[in-house]
Amino acid sequence: MLWVVENHSLPRTAAFFDLDKTVIAKSSTLTFGKSFYQGGLINRRAALRTAYAQFVFLAGGADHDQMERMRKYLSSLCRGWNVQQVKEIVAETLHDLIDPIIYDEAASLIEEHHRAGRDVVIVSTSGAEVVEPIGELLGADRVVATRMVVGDDGCFTGEVEYYAYGPTKAEAIKELAQSEGYDLDRCYAYSDSATDVPMLQSVGRPYAVNPDRTLRKEALARGWPILDFNRPVRLKQRLPTLSVPPRPALVVAAAVGAAAATAGLVWYASRRKAATVYAG
Repeated sequence: MLWVVENHSLPRTAAFFDLDKTVIAKSSTLTFGKSFYQGGLINRRAALRTAYAQFVFLAGGADHDQMERMRKYLSSLCRGWNVQQVKEIVAETLHDLIDPIIYDEAASLIEEHHRAGRDVVIVSTSGAEVVEPIGELLGADRVVATRMVVGDDGCFTGEVEYYAYGPTKAEAIKELAQSEGYDLDRCYAYSDSATDVPMLQSVGRPYAVNPDRTLRKEALARGWPILDFNRPVRLKQRLPTLSVPPRPALVVAAAVGAAAATAGLVWYASRRKAATVYAG
C-alpha cells in the first residue's frame, strides 16, 4: 500500500474524492456519449465529437478556460432534455460503462476509509444523473455535484444553478464539515487536477492522484503525497474481499451529468479550431 489510513473515532472525519481520473479511469460524463446518442439525446456528429473529446481528456485533461467553455456549452446543450429519460439511460448502461473503469486502488482506498469509520464523499463537476449512481456503485456516503434548473415539465431549462468546480468544491466541503461535524484538519482529499487545488488545500491530508502536470508540480512544491492508480477492475471481481457493505450515496448538490457528457464538445471545438482537425 502507498497510503496509511489512521483509525479515529472522534471527531468525525471524511475522505473527499474527485471522480474522473481519480476514482475512474475516464471522464464519467463523456463515457455516456454513445448511450445518449442511442437514446436520441444527441446526434451522430455529436457522439463522434464526444468520443474525440474523451481521447483529448485522457491525453491531457482540461484547463480552467476549457472547463469554462464546457460549462457555458452544457447550459444550452441540455435545454429541453427530459430528466427522467437521462436517468433511465444512465441506469441501463451504468454497469457496462463505469464498472470496468473503476481503479482497483481507489476502490481499496474507499474501503479502508470506511473501515476507519470515515465518510466517503464524491465531489465532482459532473452532475447527479451520472455521479449519484456512480456514488451508489462505490458505496459513497455523499455526493457533491453541479446542479441545473429543472422546469415544471421535468426538462432541463438550460440554466446552471450550482457549478461544483474549483473554489466552489472547497466551499462545499467546508459547508459539509460544519453540518456533519468533520474535522477538516484530519480529513483526506484526492484529485488528479490542478483545478482542485482549493479542495486539496481545504483538508489536512491532501493527495494528488494521477496528477496533471500543473498539479504534480504543485504537489511536489507543497510536499503532498502523489499516488499512481493504473489498475481498472470490475467491482464484482472484488466482492469476495469486501468487508464493508455498499452504502447509498446522499446527493448534496445534484446536476446534469448527461449534459456534461457532451459538454466535452466545447473542448473539442476549441481544440479543433486551433489544430484544424475538423472543418468548421
